[in-house]
Amino acid sequence: MIQVTKTYLPDIKKYMSYVEKIYESGRLTNGGQFVEELQSRLAAYLGVKNLLLMTNGTLALQIAYRVLGLKGDVLTTPFSFVATTSSLVWEGLNPVFADIDPETMNIDPKQLEERITQNTTAIVVTHVFGNPCELDEINRIARKYGLRVIYDAAHAFDVKYGNQSVLNFGDVSMVSFHSTKLFHSIEGGALVFRDDAMYERAKRVINFGIDDSQNIQELGINAKMNEFQAAMGLCVLDEIETIKASRALRYRKYVQSLRHIAGVFLQKWNKNSSQNYNYFPIVFELEETMLRVLEQLNALQIYPRRYFYPSLDLIPYAQGDRPMPISRDIAGRILCLPLYHSLEKSTQDIIIQTVREQALSIKRAVY
Repeated sequence: MIQVTKTYLPDIKKYMSYVEKIYESGRLTNGGQFVEELQSRLAAYLGVKNLLLMTNGTLALQIAYRVLGLKGDVLTTPFSFVATTSSLVWEGLNPVFADIDPETMNIDPKQLEERITQNTTAIVVTHVFGNPCELDEINRIARKYGLRVIYDAAHAFDVKYGNQSVLNFGDVSMVSFHSTKLFHSIEGGALVFRDDAMYERAKRVINFGIDDSQNIQELGINAKMNEFQAAMGLCVLDEIETIKASRALRYRKYVQSLRHIAGVFLQKWNKNSSQNYNYFPIVFELEETMLRVLEQLNALQIYPRRYFYPSLDLIPYAQGDRPMPISRDIAGRILCLPLYHSLEKSTQDIIIQTVREQALSIKRAVY
C-alpha cells in the first residue's frame, strides 16, 4: 500500500544507541538530556528563540491559548486540520470563520478584517501545507484592532519568510512533529514564543504549573515531551537535509508533470517564502474528476488523501453564523498526492498518468 505519506525511520541501531543511554540514566521524561538537546538544536537550526517542546501539536495550541489568556471570539480559518478548530472549542473559545483565498488556500485578510467585532480577541490561522499566510497584512490587522496572533504552523517546519523563519511571526507559532511530518519525533510539537515572559510561563503550564523550585504557581497540565520522542527527533534532525532533498526531487517532478494539465490547479505559493516539500496538493476543476482519480488510485492500492475535508464550518460543534463557500468548494475538489522521501519513480509515474488520463477523459465527456 502506498499512503499519502510515509514516516522516515532512521537506522534502528542509531536510535537504539539513544535508548540504551535512556536506560542507563533511568530518566525517561521530565526534562531529560535528550529533550534539552533537541530543544537547543532545533532552535539553532530553525533560527528561533523561546522554542518549547511538547508531547503533541494539539496540546501545544491549547497551551498557547491558555498562556495568552484568550477569551470570547477567535477568528480562524475553515480550511485546516480539525485540531485548529477543536483546540479552540476545547478551551472554551468560540471559533469564528473567515473564508480563504482559493489560490493560496490561506485565510483571506480582507474577509478576516470584515469579521472582527468587539468580542474578537485573537486570530488563529494556518500556513496551509506550509505556505505562509499574508503575514504583513495579518500583522497590520492585529495591531489595528489590538488582537493576539497565533499561527498554526504544523506544516511549516523550516519554511522561511524573507530571510527568517516563519515561526518568528505572531505572538506564538505552533509546529507539529507528528510522524507524518517532514521532521518528526514520533509524536510531538513545539511552540515558539515572541515574548520571554510567556515562554517562561508556558514552561510551568506544561509541567502541572510547577516552577523550577517545585512550587505550584498556577493551573497546569502535563504536556511534556519524553526522552524516547526526543531521541527519535535527534536521529531525524541529523538527516533532515537528506530528507528534504529527496522530497524536493519528487515534488518538482509532480510540478513539471502536472502544472499544464487542463482542469488541474496547483497551490499558489507565497513568493516571499521558501518551501519544505511537506505535501503536494492539487485541486481539480470538477469534484467528479477528483473522485475518479481517487477511485482509480485506490484500486491500485495507492491512497492519496482528501486533505482538508470537510471544510471546518461544516463540523457539528463549530458551525458558525454563515457558510464558507470558497473553503467548502476547495475542500470538495482537493487531493493530496503521495509524497515522501522514498516514493519510487515507477509509483509516481503511475500517479501522474492516472491524474492525466482522468482529467482528459472528463474534458472529453464535457465537450
